[in-house]
Amino acid sequence: MKTIKIGMLGIGNIGKGTYRTLEMSRAKIEQANGLTIEIVKILNRHPEIDRGIDIPKEKYVTDAYEIINDPEIDIVIELIGGIEPATTYMADALKAGKHVVTANKAALAANGRMLQELAYKNQLMLRFEASVAGGIPILNAISTALISNEFSEVQGILNGTTNYILTQMTEQGTPYEEVLKEAQRKGFAEADPTADVEGIDAANKLSILISLLFGIGVAPEKIPTKGITSVSREDISFAREFGYRIKLLASANCADGKVTCNVEPSLVAETHPLANVNNEFNAVYITGNAVDNLMFYGRGAGPLPTGSAVIGDVVDVARKIEKGSAYDLLPHLRYDADLQFAGEGANQYYIRLTAADHPGVLGQITSTFGVYGIGIRTMMQRAGDNSGKAVPMIFIVYDIEKSILTTALNVLVNNGSVESIDNVLRVLKS
Repeated sequence: MKTIKIGMLGIGNIGKGTYRTLEMSRAKIEQANGLTIEIVKILNRHPEIDRGIDIPKEKYVTDAYEIINDPEIDIVIELIGGIEPATTYMADALKAGKHVVTANKAALAANGRMLQELAYKNQLMLRFEASVAGGIPILNAISTALISNEFSEVQGILNGTTNYILTQMTEQGTPYEEVLKEAQRKGFAEADPTADVEGIDAANKLSILISLLFGIGVAPEKIPTKGITSVSREDISFAREFGYRIKLLASANCADGKVTCNVEPSLVAETHPLANVNNEFNAVYITGNAVDNLMFYGRGAGPLPTGSAVIGDVVDVARKIEKGSAYDLLPHLRYDADLQFAGEGANQYYIRLTAADHPGVLGQITSTFGVYGIGIRTMMQRAGDNSGKAVPMIFIVYDIEKSILTTALNVLVNNGSVESIDNVLRVLKS
């Protein structure tokens, strides 16, 4: 039975999950594929640290190039995360004739084109199913079973940390800071949660999805992005009164030769399938011209779900090595479509503001909205006590460019009609 030898860069949570997944499924893989997959070397810069997993110490190396330059290794799994040195390691592995499997969304979003060109040049495979939605097999589905579709839209809950936080704030009424600490205790959030709660992680994943679905490269830093730190219990309560739940959505639309996208907390109608994706679960909701609407749902993060996707890619590459056909770039990033990136486009928005409680204020607000072409879909005003104190007003407006809406809201603040703009959130059209 042929043995496919693997070198793994990194033995953090995902590395341990990948190693455990392979050990759990070893017998099944051998029986189904007639080959053995063996992780023979693992990059561990601190082998003296107890990793909580039983791995023979002789597998550990402290220099990545002991793996990259080993002529017996067929596949390199990159699981150290971040853009560098991960990108350099993957590039050098491809130059050294190794197939590469990765879960690294940041490196792919930043340098996917270069890595894919290296794979193509060297007739190797670059696989990255685990980079977008953990254990959810969305990338392979897009590139194989759904390849005949022209896609027009994607909406994704792509970050388990933020989804867990928003779920607990919604269902338990727990303040953001308390839920974040609980998420960190449970391992759903990192000690530094910035990349998650500010939407950076979701933007990296959306960049990859846009390339696969629409064939255009949009760098993560160009995607309009807003995190969940501005979402309050008041927003969650008002949203529910209107029949919505708030989710951090990564969204992209392709129409009339233009691609628009954003990552931001969004009001999702309670009747929409995404509204019921809770806690650490993820989902990807796509629209194709043949299949119409599809939703992929499951655990989008965690050592074992992500490890499952990594090993799935490894087995696929190993099969092709065994057959002598390991030159297959699917799922592949694409940058060839004749499309224009047009920012975040026009969307419906929820607006929570504070206005003085005196006659004429509502008229001033609606008049200003009218000047800027902002149509009001619905509104809510809490009853005041005639004391002239400020009261909250909630508006949901029809499609409008964010820049136009921002200008109108600034006018209202500057002319004294409104004391403060407390939040502006996108509304997903159902």
